[in-house]
Amino acid sequence: MEPVNVAVIYYSTSGNVYALAEAAAEGARKAGARVRLRKVAETAPPEAVAAHPAWARHHEDTAEVTEAVHGDLEWADAVLFGTPTRFGNPAAQLRQFLDSAGPLWFRGKLADKVYSAFTASNSAHGGQESTLLALGNTFCHWGGILVPPGYTGPEQPASANPYGTSHVAGDGPPGEAVLEAARHQARRVVGVAAALKAGTAAA
Repeated sequence: MEPVNVAVIYYSTSGNVYALAEAAAEGARKAGARVRLRKVAETAPPEAVAAHPAWARHHEDTAEVTEAVHGDLEWADAVLFGTPTRFGNPAAQLRQFLDSAGPLWFRGKLADKVYSAFTASNSAHGGQESTLLALGNTFCHWGGILVPPGYTGPEQPASANPYGTSHVAGDGPPGEAVLEAARHQARRVVGVAAALKAGTAAA
């Protein structure tokens, strides 16, 4: 059977979610998947980005990362989405990309895929769970199959969020425990997607 196709699609301002996305991509590759790591387009005005040094620096450092397009969603058997929290919701940049996928949804191209999500907020109670649950609402409308990490690996109690890998940015860059949680989440996604793909092929 062909390998599972996994798209890791993220938005990041200062690099924390990008680090989680890289870890998720690594976990998916090591689980045998073909992986596309993609960022969504920046929609904030250039002057807003330039006014925040960390944002501007990360924007420049990741200039070579390919931007996500609808074809990445269509190609993928599974998609992991990453976003910082914004008032308990996904960032507008990621939300814009999701909202623009309506034509694919209308044609049934987003159904029966595996979806999962990860996030970061400045504080432990900064809206991580509500952000992940909000993304889950979209996956349900798409007819997707939600695969959260739950408490299925030894690293999950350390990350303490069964809804999706979550990082507290106020504590500094993601450490090894949270990066391993992202890798585990991606491996779990690959495993479920592979089982679905095999079952569909055998049907």
